[in-house]
Amino acid sequence: MSVEIPRLNVSEYHRPYIAVWIQDGNRKVAANLAVWYQMDSPGDEVGTKWLPDLRQWWRRTGRSLDLPVDGVSGATRPAGSHDLKFSESDKQLSGLKPGDYTLIVEAAREVGGRELLEIPFTWPVQKSFKEEVRGKEELGKVSLSIEP
Repeated sequence: MSVEIPRLNVSEYHRPYIAVWIQDGNRKVAANLAVWYQMDSPGDEVGTKWLPDLRQWWRRTGRSLDLPVDGVSGATRPAGSHDLKFSESDKQLSGLKPGDYTLIVEAAREVGGRELLEIPFTWPVQKSFKEEVRGKEELGKVSLSIEP
């Protein structure tokens, strides 16, 4: 999958916090794939202070996590396209049962906006699956590609 962070021409720009997760048909979190936030000052909560601005992710799973999460947490990313690759043997995907899921990407930016994009998919795939959606402000193109 890839997540594009658009370059914004604003007077005060801060890199967005972004959460990527998979939810099941009951809107429960099935897997956290990535959380990008300010990680420069561990222990003083500078970076984690703003994580509740990722409202959907925070309510569904973020507030119950012990951050940073190994293999999920990462530093904020600059504008551009960022690829995330997983295999079905990765711990995030190995527990997925067959069924309908939704990939969700949420972005929130200090002195900026908030945006959430969704891509529904069925797991496991029988044939190649590719879908993309495009955000309006805080997110650019988000694409999901799954190979059987």
